[in-house]
Amino acid sequence: MSRLSRSSALIVFASLVLAACASTPPPPPPPGGSGALRDWRGIVTSSDRDRYSRRDAAWSLALQQARRQPGSGDLHSLGELIEPDAARAPVAPPPGDYRCRTVKLGSQGGEDGLGYVVYGWFACRIEATPNGLKFSKLTGSQRPSGLLFTENDRQMVMLGSMALASEPPANSYGQRPDRDLIAVLERIGDRRWRLVIPWPQAESNLDVIELVSA
Repeated sequence: MSRLSRSSALIVFASLVLAACASTPPPPPPPGGSGALRDWRGIVTSSDRDRYSRRDAAWSLALQQARRQPGSGDLHSLGELIEPDAARAPVAPPPGDYRCRTVKLGSQGGEDGLGYVVYGWFACRIEATPNGLKFSKLTGSQRPSGLLFTENDRQMVMLGSMALASEPPANSYGQRPDRDLIAVLERIGDRRWRLVIPWPQAESNLDVIELVSA
């Protein structure tokens, strides 16, 4: 074969390869878009998995104690905030700033503790991150934060941790078992949500954080 013929053959071959590459579609994007985590059950600790599975029992015991024992604040004004079946669809909250307050129900000290405590309002935030929506309580002496995972059209599950006093924001789920928490986010009204924390690490048997869009 002459040098000219060999060069022509190489050009034709290269053209065919380029044409084949151009006609091959790119691979599909990974599930979840930009790195969003989907499977909270693959991340949750065994202790929080147990708390989550017993959340109905936490509601029952905490409300019994709250209605029977003395407390701090106006329990009767909370309405649907402390109704176990108040969740509505759709659940996902828009990113932005929120007003939030914590209601502690029940007492880990039994009959000797306060049945409920209704705290004042603080600052919270929902933000979009590469791993999905993140909740953070920005002010106050107890500041939970964590990632939100879609469970169904009425609930999202949060895996998070707790920062206390002047500590930096918590972002170490699974690294400090004494600060880990699991919560369920539910929408209970127009621009109104709640985070339900069953069997928190201290004080109460159920914590409810109310969020109102600011």
